This record gives sequence, structure tokens and C-alpha cells, in this order.
Amino acid sequence: MLVIGIAGKELTAQERDWLQHDACAGVILFKRNFASRDQVAELCVAIREVALRPQLICVDQEGGRVQRFEEGYTALPSLDGFGRLYASDPDAALALAEEHAWLMASEIRASGVDLSFAPVVDVGHGNLAIGNRAFSEDPQVVAAFTRAYVKGMHSVGMAATLKHFPGHGTVREDTHFDNAVDDRPLDAIRAHDLIPFVAGIDAGADAVMLAHVVYPQVAPEPAGYSPFWINDILRDEMGFRGVVFSDDIGMAAAFSAGGIKARVDAHLDAGCDVVLVCHPELVEESLAAVKDRQLDTAAVISLIGRGAMGWDGLLADGRRGGVQSKLGTLPGAMA
Repeated sequence: MLVIGIAGKELTAQERDWLQHDACAGVILFKRNFASRDQVAELCVAIREVALRPQLICVDQEGGRVQRFEEGYTALPSLDGFGRLYASDPDAALALAEEHAWLMASEIRASGVDLSFAPVVDVGHGNLAIGNRAFSEDPQVVAAFTRAYVKGMHSVGMAATLKHFPGHGTVREDTHFDNAVDDRPLDAIRAHDLIPFVAGIDAGADAVMLAHVVYPQVAPEPAGYSPFWINDILRDEMGFRGVVFSDDIGMAAAFSAGGIKARVDAHLDAGCDVVLVCHPELVEESLAAVKDRQLDTAAVISLIGRGAMGWDGLLADGRRGGVQSKLGTLPGAMA
């Protein structure tokens, strides 16, 4: 199954056709798709009306520098501020991270969007793509925040997605633009980067997003299309039974698999349930690539938000203003 990107703030005729394709499982939204809360809600309604089957509508609304919806939404602080607060007051930091998750998920659900791909559970080490998106450089601290964040998202009925498996933070390169190689052995990764993923799976996380990083001492291909990482480690060793997402196949580090069809095939053959095709110019070829595949929508349907939630109720909820005020005191919140 594919989750696709669309070009603008309204559906084109071609995009309406894509949404009726058997392999289209949903849409991922970006800043290019956002003008206002009302416009996003209308776009979500249009997506659901034109599609022939339930669609998962998702976004990256982590906070900090990765926040696609801005005007009318809380300016969420980046996750590293929680790690700094943890150094002086662990209990307060964990409680506030849970409230950050509650607020983020509440605003996204109120918009008609099912899922924000969160939390980032990479251990922080100055990776160009991750940076202040990581809670901490200590895997045990990241694990504690992972449990709190999953709990906060679940409290609003939003599925939680752990990313970027099996850990993106220790390489320097940004896989949007470059190949990335982590030459550590599996035991070193188990003892470090996998700790937050173990915690998140134990907390009931619903999905995992893979990294486009190569770990040559473990498997020859990037984790995103590695049968060993997906099946042997994530599924068998760690017992994960949820949905496995690729990262965007338009990222530079995904090119190693070949052309568009080769990338789609590699990820699905390795065990990914859903392939992200974020660039609209790649969608047509990606849909053609799955023409002869048996498709299963059940996994994605399980992630679609349950129950209606609108802005009127959220704006009337006194908790929202209180959480916003507390988040404003987080170290680095105004950065």
C-alpha cells in the first residue's frame, strides 16, 4: 500500500484519480497543503469523499522545526527541551512531554487528520536530520520519554509511530540529501539505539517508521528495505506486530534501491506494510509499480482516528491553554 503526497491546497483531477486507486491507502500533508485550519479540514473531507475506501490522512507535526501546520496551531517546542528539563526535574519533564503529546494530537485530530508521525525516538548525537528533534543523548532517558509520549497520544485516540528504526541519530548525514552509513555491530545498536524502540513497543506503539541508513555490519541494504531489520529484528526479536512504514522513497538515501518501481518493490518485498511517496511527481509511477500485487488495507485502517473531534470542543477545553503556558517555560521553547 502507498501513502501519497499531493501538490497543493485542493485536490486536482489527477489526484482524485489517484485516491480511487486500489493501492492508495492515504495522504501525507505538508506545509504546501496548508493555508488555515478550515482549509485543512475541508481538504480532509474532500479526500475522504472522493476515495473509494477509508484513507489514512497524516502529517509530521512534531514541534520545533518540523511542524507543518502553524497559523492557528500551538507553536510546539522541539523535543530536546524536555531532555534539558529532565536533568533538573525528571518527573516534571516526563509529565510535560505527555501533555505535549496530548496537545499535538488533539489539535491534529481536531483538524480531521488521523495521524502525526510521532514520536521521534532517535537518540541525539548531532545528526543533521535529527538535531533538536531528539529528546536526549541518553537512550534510557529517550526510552522514558517514549513511554510518556505514546501515552499522551493514545489518550486522544491517536496511534503512535516510533521513528526512525533502528536509530538515525549516530550518523552525521541527513538522508534527505545523502547516503548514511553506521558501521557499528548489532550488539552496539541493541545496547543503545534500540532501547527506546523496545520501550515504545512495550508501551503499545502502533507503528514504526524505518530509517534510510545502512548498517553494513548487520545487513547490506538500508534498514528501510532490509528483510533482516524488519523481519528478524523488529518482528521476530522485538515482537512488534503493528504497521511498518518506509520513510519517503523520494529521499536521496533511498535511491540505492534503483528507480521508482525498484524502490517500491524493495520496501514491500522486505516487509514494509506502507510505502511513503511524498513527492507528487513520483506517485503515478509508484501506483503503476504495485499493479500486480495483492493489497491489504487492514493494517492502515487500524490507524485511522476513532471518533469525531472538532476545534470548538478543543478551544473550550481549559486544559489547552494551561498546557500551552507550561510548554512556554520549557528550555529553548522560544528558539
